[in-house]
Amino acid sequence: MNMTLPSTRSIENIYGKILEQLFHPKKYGPEVIGMRSPLIDATIALWTVVKNRLLPTPSKFHYVFNIRELSRVFQGICAVAAKPEYEVIKKCNYIKEKIRPELFLIGLWRHECERVFEDKLISNNDKKVFHDILDKMTKEKFRDSLGFEDEQLMTAYLFADFQREDKFDEYGELIEVAPFVYEAVPDMETIRKRVYAKMDGYNEKYPSKKMNLVIFDDALRHLLRITRILNSPRGSCLLVGVGGSGKQSLTKLASFICKQVFFQISLTKTYGETHLKDDIKNLYREAGPLGKQVTFIMTDSEIKTEGFLESINSMLATGEIAGLIPKDERDVFALETKTVYMKEAGTKGEDPSTLELWIYFINRVRDCLHMVLAFSPVGTKFRERARKFPSLFSSCTIDWFLPWPEEALVSVSQKFLNSFTIECSKETKSQLEKHMGKVHDIVTEVCGEYFQRMRRYVYVTPKSYLSFIDQYKQVYKAKFDGIDKDDVNIRNGLDKLREASQGVEELKVDLRKEDAKLKEASEVTDRLLKDLEVENKKASIKEEEVAGVKTRCQAQAD
Repeated sequence: MNMTLPSTRSIENIYGKILEQLFHPKKYGPEVIGMRSPLIDATIALWTVVKNRLLPTPSKFHYVFNIRELSRVFQGICAVAAKPEYEVIKKCNYIKEKIRPELFLIGLWRHECERVFEDKLISNNDKKVFHDILDKMTKEKFRDSLGFEDEQLMTAYLFADFQREDKFDEYGELIEVAPFVYEAVPDMETIRKRVYAKMDGYNEKYPSKKMNLVIFDDALRHLLRITRILNSPRGSCLLVGVGGSGKQSLTKLASFICKQVFFQISLTKTYGETHLKDDIKNLYREAGPLGKQVTFIMTDSEIKTEGFLESINSMLATGEIAGLIPKDERDVFALETKTVYMKEAGTKGEDPSTLELWIYFINRVRDCLHMVLAFSPVGTKFRERARKFPSLFSSCTIDWFLPWPEEALVSVSQKFLNSFTIECSKETKSQLEKHMGKVHDIVTEVCGEYFQRMRRYVYVTPKSYLSFIDQYKQVYKAKFDGIDKDDVNIRNGLDKLREASQGVEELKVDLRKEDAKLKEASEVTDRLLKDLEVENKKASIKEEEVAGVKTRCQAQAD
């Protein structure tokens, strides 16, 4: 049976009734109520153009824009409009310049459209096409009807629901937990400081799982998207990006910010589908009877068999998994929610049936258990899973992680080299940090050229970039330490040479002294020799005389 899309008029009636309840005269003034019709017209027009322009292809198979996308846009508007007590629309909290409620609503609408339609796009070119469509629709639908200038309409707000502070008494005791109120962000730096403060809180609470993230603009936007989804009823998301993009780290931080129970399976060799179902059953108990908000993350590496995804697909589609809870336990699970059901329904007297409680239990689980799937688009598995398990894509809000921009790469290198000692000037170090970011971009481009020539994929991921920085630090330290060692050896050698040179000089002085003594001794010896020569001559004469006397005596004797 082919279920065709409802007509435009039917869609207008559906969302018209929803906004009629939200923008009620008892809650809002005429300027807000007057925005109902333009918002519906603009959303339907945008949705129609986007689904006709951004068509699915083999590489963009998930470019499917149906009624769900419309619902998600209005769900974001509902998150603000459904809480009139905080006067978010009236006061435009946190925005530096006070603006009219109509402009605030247009900014909110543009933001929600970007989150629903733009976040699933896989290239900057497609994002530019969408932005052109969004700007065109904003001008067409709001300029003439509301009389605003084009510059006023082109608002670019970001929204976050964790900007309010907890209240403490003078002794530091918690009095009131800050409510989650979906409000506009004043600017990037303000919310970045808030996120860093939250990360410090996470590191303090979990010292063994410390995170040292660099919250550059791109990462900050992804974090705001994840918190937006996790704090929505039945909010599940599919994070798509190559390894090392920060999907897991940002999810952990977002879950902590949203004050949710974070769960990730501990994969072992023996872990199988039975273990997964046991874990999910425990999460059902946390989310159902106890009503805790739970974040359940699953990554590519944790999917041992496709049967894992079969269970997740069923959970996202209907909230139930075949064989998860035995029939005898179903009644126990259902009855555990009876107190909460009676309190919410406000009924007295007649008890609800077990079936009613079971349906309430499943709906409560679907509202409180938030599934986060962190997948890589590399290879054919990603496309095959979309065909086999459609709920992974249709029931989840997709957030596609594009390659880190150059400013993000530079921010990361600055973060990791900031505390690393390098023997150079500040300017040289700054140039080095920028160069590292450029190198990664150059390698990414070369990988593309390599594929064009060789038809082989080589992937350079953010994890590769972090490894590159670590490797640089290791090589620098090893080389620097090696130079230090050589320096010490050379200095020792020079010291020895200096010592030897000093010794030689001292020996020369001694030698000169000894030379003088030798000269003096030589002179004495020469004098002695001369005296001896004189004495020898005398002795020779005397010897001749003695010889003559001897001869005469001999003659007389003869």
